[in-house]
Parts: sequence; C-alpha cells; structure tokens
Amino acid sequence: MKMEQLSLARQLDLVFKELDEELSGLDSGVVFVQIRNNVIGKFGIRHNPLTGRDGRIEREGEGLNNTQRSSFRAMALETLKFKRRWTHGEIHYDFTIRQGMIMVDASMESNYNMANLMIRYPRTNTYLDSGTGSTS
Repeated sequence: MKMEQLSLARQLDLVFKELDEELSGLDSGVVFVQIRNNVIGKFGIRHNPLTGRDGRIEREGEGLNNTQRSSFRAMALETLKFKRRWTHGEIHYDFTIRQGMIMVDASMESNYNMANLMIRYPRTNTYLDSGTGSTS
C-alpha cells in the first residue's frame, strides 16, 4: 500500500508508533511532521537531552510512560480536525511533563507555492487595470 492511499490520521498514527521508543526516554521536546500533498514525509523529535542549572549539567527525567504516550498520540490525532484546506506544511507538537501529566501545544504551518498559483489563476495585468501600474 502506498502512503498517499492512507489517511493523514493513519499516517500520523504510524509516526507515533515509530517514535514510541524514543518518546519513552524523553520528558519534553517537539515532535514535528512535514506534510507534502497530504503525505507525511520527514518527521522526528527535537529535544535537549541535557539540562544545565547553576553550572551543573543534569540528564532529563524518566521519559513518557505508556499512558502519557497514548494520551499524546490521541491529542495529536485530535489536532488534525483543525487542519483546513492546506496540503503542504508542518505540524509541531511541543510536549512536556508537569506534575505527572503530559502537556501538549500544537502549532500548524501551511505552505503555499507561488508557481502553483500562477498556473491556477490566469495572468492579468491587475496593476494597469487599477490605474496604479507603471506606464513606462
């Protein structure tokens, strides 16, 4: 089966299954997915493995447990309901553990390409039609 035959939700579910082991060792970071033509291409996790305070470097905490990883995955899938119309872009899931609970902030970035718009819309001389164009 080809990736473009899978729904975006199913693809995102596969992403979280692939990242499950890595998430089990992290207690904060950003999961990102890059989307082109409604197909997830590149994905991964950005995180800071070490924390420094008062001149001392410490390792991160325990990581996400099964329940937290499951909640994270469910919240990520829920955010797809807010994706409107765009087919190219990125989604970032910023996560952290606070008082034993996972907190997730999602941000979406839509990308458009001017070359595609030039094909879709016929070229008109809008500036001359409006009287604001150059006469030279």
